Amino acid sequence: MKHFITLLKGVKMEIISRLLDTHQVAEMFGIESKTLANSRSSGVGIGSIPFVKFGQNGAVRYRESDVLDYIEANTVNHTGEVK
Repeated sequence: MKHFITLLKGVKMEIISRLLDTHQVAEMFGIESKTLANSRSSGVGIGSIPFVKFGQNGAVRYRESDVLDYIEANTVNHTGEVK
């Protein structure tokens, strides 16, 4: 049973470690954190990436998988390609 609980804690930590804050995501895209926050507020462009809000201060985190999905969905081979 102790091993199972340790395994569960490991899974939780793995999930938590895959959450990125606004600064990390903004850095990935080469934009300012404020630009990402504004886009998140309007829901336009990069603001369409799903996010999670935690706690009373409303800490925002992005699942790494959602960020990677956004990148994949917006990857094109040439400028004439329409998605």
